[in-house]
Amino acid sequence: MDTQGFREFLMERELTEDEITASIGLTEKFEAFFNTTGRSAPIKEDINAFSIIMIDEGINTLPNYYALARYGRFIRKDDIYVEVVDLLDGGEAMGNLHQKVGEVLGNERQSSVFEGIDLPSMGTPNWEKVGITRQVMTRLEEVADSDECDLIFSDSLRDLEEAWYEDDKKLYQECSSIDEFLDKNARNFIAQLENIRAEGGLFFTQEITEEVVEYVRNEPLIARGVREGDVLYEVKIPHQTKEFLAEADVHKKRYYYCHCPWVKESLKNGDSDIPARFCDCSAGFHKKRWEVIFDQPLESEIVESVLKGDKWCKIGIHLPDGGK
Repeated sequence: MDTQGFREFLMERELTEDEITASIGLTEKFEAFFNTTGRSAPIKEDINAFSIIMIDEGINTLPNYYALARYGRFIRKDDIYVEVVDLLDGGEAMGNLHQKVGEVLGNERQSSVFEGIDLPSMGTPNWEKVGITRQVMTRLEEVADSDECDLIFSDSLRDLEEAWYEDDKKLYQECSSIDEFLDKNARNFIAQLENIRAEGGLFFTQEITEEVVEYVRNEPLIARGVREGDVLYEVKIPHQTKEFLAEADVHKKRYYYCHCPWVKESLKNGDSDIPARFCDCSAGFHKKRWEVIFDQPLESEIVESVLKGDKWCKIGIHLPDGGK
């Protein structure tokens, strides 16, 4: 590794000397690990294997994963960066589900749902998360009725901070109607994607091509949202839009669409056997922005879902004041 170059790369990101030293030490440990494979450069599978080592050694900390992600960007291996981010993304969901099950069902039924299951550690490979999700959700639907499940999944299982949506709230307050907001927000989103494409960067973890921009521009459910009375319907941009557009197989398209690390790998080889109820988490995720904008709790529902066999997840958000 170009240690001096990596040091300068980290200095540009305003890390402290202690953070830089720790980051270099962790990445040198990772390089020593993948060098045993005989490859000249790491591949994304190495990240999962090394993450298991980090968990076993108790060094699976957020700063260490950040170090690996920065290392991936430094050596211009975006697949390394993406794999680290995918390991961390949504990692809090199962712990939050465990807590909510206890709050709604009580300790006894919570224990029956999670019996013999250890809550995943930070950095647990996503293929392991899928097995846990399948087992937990199957048990949950056996012990909880529909109303109880509604309570458990009424909000997202993600940790969502209101501050993340303050710019949206400000823009909405500057508009004369929700439709004006939706139009402006769509233009801003397209402009963001166009800038990322021009600069060769990533939108979270995915490459943005001209085909991706055109697809989003021409799909109002993704770019803008479609309002029907007091219900706004939204579809999130696919997790891997470039691959989603190029794929003809309907099963694989669902895999490329799905963002959820607790579900995605179950779609890789066909239909998933994870109960579709888990996708209700996405409805809560989407409505959070609108709850901040309107400063009140809202209702939302999954209209279409990859776990139900649909090509994407379509969410309906019930707006206040008749959607005006």
